[in-house]
Amino acid sequence: MSTDEKRKAYKDWFDAAAADSLARQIAAVHPKFPRKAFLGLALTNIDALGFHARVEQFSRALQATLPEDTPTALAILTESLPPVLPDTEAVTDGWLQWPVGHFIGAQGLPHFEEAMVAIRELTRRFTSEFAIRPFIAAHPEKALARLLEWTTDTCPHVRRLCSEGSRPRLPWGAHLVALIADPSPALPILDALKDDPSLYVRRSVSNHLNDIARDHPAAALSIAKAWSRRATAERQWVIRRGLRNLIKAGDQSALTLLGYAPPEGIQTVFEVLPGEISVGESVRIRLTLENTGTAPVRLLLDYAVTYVRRVARTGRKVFKWTTEELQPGQRKTLEKSHPMRPTSVRALYPGKHYVEIQINGVSLERAVFQLNDGTRPLPPTQNPS
Repeated sequence: MSTDEKRKAYKDWFDAAAADSLARQIAAVHPKFPRKAFLGLALTNIDALGFHARVEQFSRALQATLPEDTPTALAILTESLPPVLPDTEAVTDGWLQWPVGHFIGAQGLPHFEEAMVAIRELTRRFTSEFAIRPFIAAHPEKALARLLEWTTDTCPHVRRLCSEGSRPRLPWGAHLVALIADPSPALPILDALKDDPSLYVRRSVSNHLNDIARDHPAAALSIAKAWSRRATAERQWVIRRGLRNLIKAGDQSALTLLGYAPPEGIQTVFEVLPGEISVGESVRIRLTLENTGTAPVRLLLDYAVTYVRRVARTGRKVFKWTTEELQPGQRKTLEKSHPMRPTSVRALYPGKHYVEIQINGVSLERAVFQLNDGTRPLPPTQNPS
């Protein structure tokens, strides 16, 4: 992806230039492709559409301009795909294939085998995690069985698809309601991939386990406990990352499984400086720890920020920090900066904000700072409940 494309809003990736590129890609293998008709359909009222609506419109334009015989259309799209990704770190323009995946998922359901060929080839260039989901929803046994077969594929992109495509709550993807209710049909896939040689694949396995933990924490803990037996360092990483939301929430069963006991014999001094900043600036979090006990202690350190929200409401978010091991009598001071900049997912509002330090899942101390709007101090909002 070019620097200019990275600067675009997501929806603007699919503009006139993208439509023309996709049309040229298909025409290169299917000279009869009606490029002008495709462009007219793909770009109709495009400025008024958001990201997903643009992808869907490009997909409908493909349906209208490719041969009516779906297996033939799938074969053309598959032949038109760009070269296979050389590795899992390559930066490419594969996002242009998003409407191709949408077409496969929308039109390919009656043609399972042909669609599976297209899905496997697409994921080697971009991803098929969205394209595979309609098949899992409509034909769960057949689709999950095919994904289980693909867990031994030589291509890491295909192996990752097996875990990522079957995630119950895939971001930006339609939720797999049946797997949210009962994740067990996909567990053989995760078990087959938990020790995959590719970090790219293992990261997907951890994200899938984290999805399960949102709806079935006891089941996720049971899976993690079974995986913990004779676990390699790489698998231990998968387990820790897969339980990350339970850990942030202070779930003692998850923390105990990872070897973190409630902190005893730990004295702390916690500060947040300065006491007043403006939007766009940062606060400095400083924590001094001392082990006053007689045995070494393992510490998992997180911190939570309680943000001011609209109409005197607040919202709390836990951030991961670090891990430490303190010997008896050892004292250590840690510092980190926390920026208070608005993001696309978090607006900032002036008022009192609170920071809590969380050690092994237990909140121990809290400090406060005032956030101003950058022009003048504003009165604090009510304290969080």
